[in-house]
Amino acid sequence: MKTIDKIQLDQNGPSVSKLGLGCMRMSSIWGGSTPDEAESIATIHEALDNGINFLNTGDFYGAGHNEMLIGKAIKGRRDDAFISVKFGAIFHNGQWIGLDLRPVAIKNFINYSLTRLGIETIDLYQPSRMDNSVPIEDIIGTIADLKKEGKLRYIGVSEITAQQLRRANEVHPISALEIGYSLAERQIESELLPTAKELGIGIVAFANTAEGLLTGELKVPLAENDYRNHFSRFQGENLVHNLEKVEVLKQMAINKSYTPTQLAIAWVKEQGDQIMPLVSMSRRSRLPENIQAMEIVFTPEEMSLLNTTFASGAILGGTYLQR
Repeated sequence: MKTIDKIQLDQNGPSVSKLGLGCMRMSSIWGGSTPDEAESIATIHEALDNGINFLNTGDFYGAGHNEMLIGKAIKGRRDDAFISVKFGAIFHNGQWIGLDLRPVAIKNFINYSLTRLGIETIDLYQPSRMDNSVPIEDIIGTIADLKKEGKLRYIGVSEITAQQLRRANEVHPISALEIGYSLAERQIESELLPTAKELGIGIVAFANTAEGLLTGELKVPLAENDYRNHFSRFQGENLVHNLEKVEVLKQMAINKSYTPTQLAIAWVKEQGDQIMPLVSMSRRSRLPENIQAMEIVFTPEEMSLLNTTFASGAILGGTYLQR
C-alpha cells in the first residue's frame, strides 16, 4: 500500500495524514459486542505503517475502552500517532443521556483520558458538541488553561454552528472542526465550511457514506432492527428516492473500477486541501480500499454530475446530523 499524504490542519497547526482513522467501531458504544481487540490493534498498527497518523476517539467510546485500546496500540509508537479525543457526552447502560461541559468536568475528563491512553499530552482535544448549557468562553477557556498545563497541544471543536465556531476561535485559535460531511450531507457548505476556511481551520469530515446510504449496498426496506429506521431519510418513499440518486454513484463506480464507498470518500477529499476524510475501521481488510480512495481523481464532468445529482436538498429526509 502507498503511504498517505500529509496536510496541515490550520495555518500554524500540526501536520497530519490526509486520511484519518476513526476508532469508534473498535469499541461497543450502543451496547453491542466489542470487536476483536487483537484485530483492532493490528488495524491501528497497519494504519500507522501506511502513514495514517490521525487516530480519532472519544472518552465515551465504550466507557473508556477505546482509549485503553489505543493506548495499547501506540505503546512504543507514540511519535507515530496524532491522538484526537472528544469529551463531554455522557452515556449510561449504552444510552446517551446528555452532555457535561462544566469546567470542573473537563478537568476531570482529561486526566482520565491521559491515564487510559498512557500518554502525557493529547494532541487534539475537543468537546463532542455544545448545547448552550455552558458558555463557549468557559469551555474553550478551560481547554486553553489545560493546554498551558501541557495536557494538550491543539484545540478542536465538533458538530457546532458557524457562530459558535467564531466565538470559540475568539477565545483561542481552533485547529480543527470535526463535522459530518458527504455527498448526501452538504448543509455545512452554506455557512459553516466557508467560516472554517476563512478562519484557517481544518475540517475532519466523518460520515462520508452518510450512514451507509452511499455504499450502494442498501436495499428497500431496511431490516426491522436497523437503527436507521428512526431517521426519515431511510423511511418509505424517501429511501426509494434517495437510492435512485445513489444509482448514479454506483454507475460511476463501475465505470471507474472503484466502489461507491471509495468514490464517496474521494469526493470529500477533493473538497479542499484542509479537509480530511475520517473513516471508521476495525479490520485491516478495509485499509487498502480506503487508502486507494485517496488516489482517485475525478474529471470535471464527473464532478459536475456528482454535484448536480447530490445538490443540496436532493436527498430527502433527515438524520441526527440535520441542523
